[in-house]
Amino acid sequence: MGKETEAEVLRVKMFGKFSMRWKGESLIGEVKSSESQFICLMEMLLHNREQGVTRDQLEHTLFEDRDIDDVHHALRTVIYNARKKLRSSGLPEADYIRIDKGVYTWTQEIPVEEDATEMERLIREAEAEEDPVRQKNLYLDACYKYSGEFLANQIGTVWIAREARKYRELFFDCMEKTAEILRRTSDYYQMEELGKYAARLHPLENWETLTMEALVSMGRYEDAVRLYEDTVDLYFQEQGLRPSDRLMGMLDALGGSLDHQYAMLDDIQQDLTQGAIQGGGYAVPYPVFQGIYRMVERLMERGGQAVYLMLCTVVDSKGNPMRQGAALDELSERLGEAIQCSVRHSDTITRYGRGQYLVLLVNTTLENCQIVQKRINMHFIIGRQRTGIEYHVNSVICEPEMPAQKGPEDRTHG
Repeated sequence: MGKETEAEVLRVKMFGKFSMRWKGESLIGEVKSSESQFICLMEMLLHNREQGVTRDQLEHTLFEDRDIDDVHHALRTVIYNARKKLRSSGLPEADYIRIDKGVYTWTQEIPVEEDATEMERLIREAEAEEDPVRQKNLYLDACYKYSGEFLANQIGTVWIAREARKYRELFFDCMEKTAEILRRTSDYYQMEELGKYAARLHPLENWETLTMEALVSMGRYEDAVRLYEDTVDLYFQEQGLRPSDRLMGMLDALGGSLDHQYAMLDDIQQDLTQGAIQGGGYAVPYPVFQGIYRMVERLMERGGQAVYLMLCTVVDSKGNPMRQGAALDELSERLGEAIQCSVRHSDTITRYGRGQYLVLLVNTTLENCQIVQKRINMHFIIGRQRTGIEYHVNSVICEPEMPAQKGPEDRTHG
């Protein structure tokens, strides 16, 4: 296809925000509210070029439950105005919108290249391709053709929601197949970039694990740890979730992959030492907390110190755990700061979810646990604040859980 012929193609973008471009120029620009029916009409016609769209489908989508006396006449008016707008937009003269036996179709006189159907075509070609290099490139092209949810701004429309779900599943399946090829060919650079791309389009869908796998495989351990911490923070902030088993598995793989240079014990110990110890407890990511807890469990087998695990949960004025709401993020952060300055250097802290923290209290008693709770309340409660903290405490040697502490010493209301 020559350059002139290549330019004479209507390029249509359905992923993300809808657009139509002819010879590099946008045909719709900023859409006015009065042109919304024109946009809806073009989206349906251009996406359903092969089978067309029936009159009933168009009328239902364009007018829905609007009280219109003559819906057929209203549709004819929309079609007439659309043809007029297309003619003035710079497209070649053509019978843009055809109708045959109640089915409307886009003209074959003006070829269309649409990102959604191009993605499907690339996947079909990749599935049929026998050459492994070409197959990998076709799958990669298909993944990158997907640049966001199908017509993301109009996901409330029934047919659009159906197509969005279809293409999301296609993208996820294509990602998995592509990742397997990249894994098999040790193409970790491409894997890293693909994981980042998917995570930007669909955050909170666990695609960060693909990037982490690539980083670990390339020996970029510091980058992998940084990605893990950023991902855990994102998941906590957005949904109050713990990291997935897959992500934690990648962190375990990271630990097993570390291969340090030969060194003397003194040098190693200096590297392990925390350095100047600042005030408060030892705040760590959940997987590190999990490792410390398991180590403490083993040490407890020899007896000696009493260790307790305390769960601190932000509750509302009625004593119910807070699971959502704009104030929860601020309260959660404040609870973390209150715990940090209320426990000892030897105690370990981790955020478990939105509004929840775990504290490992070493060499202490139940009475001292209650003293710690009072100190946390003192730092957390401000003025006539109606929210509070609920505490649960378990012995690390698996004694029965203490009843939830709900007295004034654990939660204060104005």
